[in-house]
Amino acid sequence: MSDRWLITGAGGMLGQDLLAALADDGTPAVGLDRSALDITGEEAVRAALADHRPAVIVNCAAWTAVDDAEAKEDQALAVNGTGPRVLAEACRDSGAVLLQVSTDYVFAGDADRPYPEDAPVAPRSAYGRTKLAGERAVLRTLPDRGHVVRTAWLYGAGGANFVRTMIKLAGIKDTLDVVDDQRGQPTWTADLADRLVRLGKGALAGTAPAGVYHATSSGATTWFGLTREIFRLLGADPDRVRPTTSEAFVRPAPRPAYSVLGHERWTAAGIEPIRDWREALGEAFPALLAAERGR
Repeated sequence: MSDRWLITGAGGMLGQDLLAALADDGTPAVGLDRSALDITGEEAVRAALADHRPAVIVNCAAWTAVDDAEAKEDQALAVNGTGPRVLAEACRDSGAVLLQVSTDYVFAGDADRPYPEDAPVAPRSAYGRTKLAGERAVLRTLPDRGHVVRTAWLYGAGGANFVRTMIKLAGIKDTLDVVDDQRGQPTWTADLADRLVRLGKGALAGTAPAGVYHATSSGATTWFGLTREIFRLLGADPDRVRPTTSEAFVRPAPRPAYSVLGHERWTAAGIEPIRDWREALGEAFPALLAAERGR
């Protein structure tokens, strides 16, 4: 086995930032997007591992169309549940470490304090159920080399996301009505990529125990609060952003009202949690602005 990393779902927002982080770190890595590797295919997965002989696999491939999953749960389960199981079984046989990216949607979203890593799970959507199936497959199959990394409210320059959408709407709308009764942690994909690199290296060194980690920014806000900060960074009037409730934007899949995650487990791995969301957004903003305006 080499020291190479293999990134699945490498064409996505997180996959792009993860490959960039590994390149900056000098770690050899190969990225396979959806067209290059279907993670639900056992033969294809095992062939990829045989070809690249990775020491670490980070699974960024996922069905992320939350609302579509309500009507297509079997299809979502294939990607979010079966795919991680296939990867975990291949890692079990090859000796590779697996980092499985998961979500806050595995929780009910009705808490009033940050969810610790060992909090009871109770997904309320098809997306959450399918992602939980993937978590369980990885932890069951790889009790010593399987790491589940839950995250939430991701944004980055490499794909469509809430922050880029608000940047666009700020230029064409006089006012925006934004939900103020959902609370979470906006998380920059570059910060998440950095923690995934540290976690994988720690796993190889034996300093990062297997299990569940929460990788979201510190602090918390609502979508309304996030949008006001976006407007401030744009030099626009934050008062153009008006608060509203989830009832104004009814969707097929219920959104968690409370998606704040606790970060205690990082201490066991000797890695500090991700910084405050405002600091990260400020650093990320020039690239986000350039990406949106250069579309």
